[in-house]
Amino acid sequence: MINEQIRCKEVRVIGEEGQQLGVMTSKEAMNLAKEAGVDLVMVSPSANPPVCRIVDYGKFKYEQLRREKEAKKKQKVVEVKEVRLSPNIDVNDLNTKCNAARKFIEKGNKVKVSLRFRGREMAHVDTTKHILEDFAEKLSDVAVIEKAPKMEGRSMMMFLTEKR
Repeated sequence: MINEQIRCKEVRVIGEEGQQLGVMTSKEAMNLAKEAGVDLVMVSPSANPPVCRIVDYGKFKYEQLRREKEAKKKQKVVEVKEVRLSPNIDVNDLNTKCNAARKFIEKGNKVKVSLRFRGREMAHVDTTKHILEDFAEKLSDVAVIEKAPKMEGRSMMMFLTEKR
């Protein structure tokens, strides 16, 4: 909120150079801002009393956008990559899938390992949990289990993340 939009009785005012001007009525703060030829901008409406700043609004918005962009650059986006397995997977195929998952984890992504059951394979769900455990054991040097193997519908899922 800026200038006349501020409807609070009392506000804490910060000057143009960042100095504390104290608590005063919003009308007094508006008069100070008009004398300086700039705007009165509410920066913290949740404080008690609300904090307002005497600053050029255009410059304030520009600096705020620049800070947000800078923060966005520094954050890292973690993707979830999926590796699908079947209950009757062979050892070499499992090793190939492990290598793919290893590459994903080394790049900083999370890996969702899903074991898909089709048709009669649903009768042997309890005997195939070891496949996911073997998968996690092969990647234990670079990854840890974030979410343990769990049945969801026709597939058993497990999540792996980078070891820290």
